[in-house]
Amino acid sequence: MKSMVYVIILIVVLLLNFQIAGAADNEYGTVKARFNGINATVTGIELKVGEPVEVQVEIESKINGHVTLILLEPGITKAFDVLSGPSKVDEKISNLNIESGWSKTYTWKLAPNGAWKDGNAPINLLVKFYNTKLKNDKIVQFTIANPYILDEQYSGAVPTPETSASPTGIQSKETPFIPVIFAVGALMLAWRWRRKQS
Repeated sequence: MKSMVYVIILIVVLLLNFQIAGAADNEYGTVKARFNGINATVTGIELKVGEPVEVQVEIESKINGHVTLILLEPGITKAFDVLSGPSKVDEKISNLNIESGWSKTYTWKLAPNGAWKDGNAPINLLVKFYNTKLKNDKIVQFTIANPYILDEQYSGAVPTPETSASPTGIQSKETPFIPVIFAVGALMLAWRWRRKQS
């Protein structure tokens, strides 16, 4: 009986880890996002004003219909400028009359513009899958990254909106591996619970 409890806890922990590291998914489509190559949601990043970053979004539709997406900044003060990409921040991108299996990858290069400093500036994503046959939609939305904007000027090379050169010297801190911390904590709780039961 006790070993069965361990197996169940381990399975739950592993499923939670895959959900955290995986993509946002529903019956209408799948959405994956990365911030400087790190799977969303990214925290623990500090950026200087003007420091370029890359946001990449992959979308796959499981339905015939329409797919729209918006890269969002939730605050009133817009902290990022788009150096290159398919849209501005808070601007809708529409893909009409797509078929099941359709997929597309979008890439933006952004940089903090200095309008917001000494605080976090989340970059969010909203994707709406609209099923034309059933005439309803399903929305996927999440935070891609929540960087802290320093009150310091970036001194590395920064691409301008006219060029598509890759940024050099991108400095980012890797996020702590939260799922592993959660898994170890859950296993320790199960172990202590077992010891109390004995």
